[in-house]
Amino acid sequence: MGRLIVEDLITEGKSKICLLVIDGLGDIPKDRPTPLEAAQTPNLDAITPKSALGLLDPVQVGVTPGSGPGHLALFGYDPIRYKIGRGLLEALGVGIEVGPLDLCLRANFATKEGEIVVDRRAGRITTEECVRLCQKLEGIDHIEDVRIRIRPGKEHRFVVVFTGEGLSDAVTDADPQRSGKELVKAEPLTSKAEKTARIINQYISMSADILKGEPRANFILLRGAAAHPKLRSFPDRYRMKALAIATFPMYLGIGKLVGMETLNPGPGITQLFVSYQKNYDDYDFFYIHIKETDKAGEDGNYEEKIRIIEDIDHNLHILVDKAPDVLAITADHSTPVSLRSHSWHPCPILIHSRYLPSDGLNRFTEKNCCLGSLGRIAGIDLMPILLASGLRLKKYGA
Repeated sequence: MGRLIVEDLITEGKSKICLLVIDGLGDIPKDRPTPLEAAQTPNLDAITPKSALGLLDPVQVGVTPGSGPGHLALFGYDPIRYKIGRGLLEALGVGIEVGPLDLCLRANFATKEGEIVVDRRAGRITTEECVRLCQKLEGIDHIEDVRIRIRPGKEHRFVVVFTGEGLSDAVTDADPQRSGKELVKAEPLTSKAEKTARIINQYISMSADILKGEPRANFILLRGAAAHPKLRSFPDRYRMKALAIATFPMYLGIGKLVGMETLNPGPGITQLFVSYQKNYDDYDFFYIHIKETDKAGEDGNYEEKIRIIEDIDHNLHILVDKAPDVLAITADHSTPVSLRSHSWHPCPILIHSRYLPSDGLNRFTEKNCCLGSLGRIAGIDLMPILLASGLRLKKYGA
């Protein structure tokens, strides 16, 4: 019931709210300190005792979320009701205009040997190499009556958009999800999706012929098929002018999807925080996304995840020097280095506001978050807490 009334309680305000999403931050405190525990974080340590800590389940307990559902929940959109494939988010993120006849798919260049995908990321080729390879594939511009557009993303990632009548997102991923697995084809989940599965598989086959002979990127994987849903915009729902600051297309895409303005400041964690400072006076809500912690977790690189957390902390003073009224630091999912993948483990969360308790806990870690006053909350309940902490919700009832 509480989730249904929040929008009716929104009131105009002057408070600034910042949501810092450190992708894949959470880890498993078991045989050694987690990267968050092991990292030297003096700037985080300075604000933690004055903040409220807790744990956040992006979708629900025990569910491993993709980045799309995880972010939708953080922004207050029910991830169960709105099922959005990452293909759409990637397409929006690289600047493709998406219409009602479009079906968007997220894509990887990959390395295959025989019928085995030996590397899903083709050795994490450079973005420049991705651009070159996408140009090679531009010659495939139609299959049957379906028009095809391709756009490079970052590193091994790119986007494919099919445009035509009768397309459906009810298809399985043409991606085994892990290296060392056999190739898989797209399969229709309904009879209406048979055409789409056929087009996807033919496109992969034609692409493989063109990429034959490439030393690393000799194959493509397609997944996350999605059309454009109808969402009420974030600024309309919450009466806040919002800015998404990120460097990876998918996260700019989810900002665009919910109606935020977007900014890619270029590589480097410092630039993300500097961009926040420069735009502080022009927006009410800031979403800042940092990807590198998730990449380190997926690579199983414990030391690199520590290094990235320390780099974030080193630059955190830029944000704190022009502090928002409400600062939330969390993740859209956990990516433990021992699993090398997204996981169901709750995300640590810190919220700093003059209207929330100061838990007095000395460090922002998974274990301390188990002790915090926020308790364990669902991702979709975060926005009401941030709005209330920024005095942007009226009283309910007499």
